[in-house]
Amino acid sequence: MPKQHSHAFCVAPMMDWTDRHDRFFLRLISSRAFLYTEMVTALAVIFGDREKLIGFDAAEHPIALQLGGSDPAKLAEAARIGEGFGYDEINLNVGCPSDRVQSGRFGACLMAEPELVATCVNEMRNAVSVPVTVKCRIGIDDQDEEEALAHFVDHVSSAGCSTFIVHARKAWLAGLSPKENRDIPPLNYALVYRLKQQRPELEIIINGGIADLDQCDAHLAHVDGVMLGRAAYQNPYILNEVDSRIFAEVGLPSSRDDIVERLLPYVERKLAAGARLNHITRHIMGLYHQVPGAKLWRRHFSDHAHKAGAGTEVILEALALVQAAQAQHSREVQDTLETA
Repeated sequence: MPKQHSHAFCVAPMMDWTDRHDRFFLRLISSRAFLYTEMVTALAVIFGDREKLIGFDAAEHPIALQLGGSDPAKLAEAARIGEGFGYDEINLNVGCPSDRVQSGRFGACLMAEPELVATCVNEMRNAVSVPVTVKCRIGIDDQDEEEALAHFVDHVSSAGCSTFIVHARKAWLAGLSPKENRDIPPLNYALVYRLKQQRPELEIIINGGIADLDQCDAHLAHVDGVMLGRAAYQNPYILNEVDSRIFAEVGLPSSRDDIVERLLPYVERKLAAGARLNHITRHIMGLYHQVPGAKLWRRHFSDHAHKAGAGTEVILEALALVQAAQAQHSREVQDTLETA
């Protein structure tokens, strides 16, 4: 039997964001958060540069490969390849609302075809021994949310899927852009809670608009897990309390400066293999979110990380700027206290 990992806290698959550099960085902050790749189409996995598309560092476990597609045989083959690469889970995307995804007949438009999704899941499960999970919306377009979600989950769970990651918004496939679909349709957390109540045997992870660990705690009173997207990317240090607070693990959390120091050997390895520094540092821009010196940190990377030959010295220079800003802030606070 494959090892089962907890979905109590997950970082969402995000196109152009959760690449291998971002995932390695996030793993330095939390050892327990379940990580997901960007969505990769089944055809790309089968015919593309697999190492480039789905290769990952062993340190990233636990990690799931998210696939897009609607052809059961091709999804099964891609899932088999993903398992061969060592992924802990294969996830099927039934939530992306972009036009490009719809034209390929995968993503959120498949909410209208639960029978096809069930067939895909069945074929994928027959091809691999690791869990096959589904990430979906609560419905699309004019569907009745309550009926659509229940109908979808009933069909797909009958094919053996027992874990559903539910973005608690509808997707409007006509009239809203992908960006607007992340914000405009109203959140309906209560519907996801009811799904868990009605189907207690299923593992239900809630996604959509979750901003901090206080909100995570509130959701975990009703469902099995939470998944954060933009909040975890834009303020990655939010993951620093995940292991202790969500998973009750004993240990001292790392400081931001410690995380930077621990990232440096990885950066050196990747640069030696031909990577460009800005492809890595773009993911760490938010590490000092709302901390004195955060603007200096971001600006230094914007000014220098893209240059040919840029190396780890750029990161160390940015770190020094932040540390100096924090020291200055501490002196100002102390002076204020002494003169109060």
